Amino acid sequence: MTISVGAKLPEATLLQMGENGAEPVKLEDKLKGRKVVIFGLPGAFTGTCSTSHLPSFIRTRDKFAAKGVDEIICVAVNDPFVMKAWGEATGAAKAGVTLLADADGSLTRALGMEFSVPGLGFFDRSQRYAAVVDDGVATVVQIDKPGECNISTGEALLEAI
Repeated sequence: MTISVGAKLPEATLLQMGENGAEPVKLEDKLKGRKVVIFGLPGAFTGTCSTSHLPSFIRTRDKFAAKGVDEIICVAVNDPFVMKAWGEATGAAKAGVTLLADADGSLTRALGMEFSVPGLGFFDRSQRYAAVVDDGVATVVQIDKPGECNISTGEALLEAI
């Protein structure tokens, strides 16, 4: 399945660093009865992800809240240690963007968003996408073409809603 409007997001357990180390986060618990923005990107500390994609959601956090969005979640096929460090280094965590690790890539595969670029060491990473999810169902989905970061940015998603 490729993530699409009207589709219910699959069950998935992601990871987040907490007080006791890596803690499981059930995606369905994050989505149930809530309006959430979820976006995926190739990886923490990578060029465009760090300079454009993630910052676009930091900049637009308040505007999404004004439109009734309860939480913005960034997902990458990385480990939770890296995601925590990236959230701290970019200011995303302080700005209220939740960074979750899809450590085994299972959510990314279930959404049909995986891609590989062996020359860069990218194996089964996430394509760029952004979605508005209302009570677990995608109401807006924007998927960038490979190598682009245009329609999956915070500003572009805001325009779509």
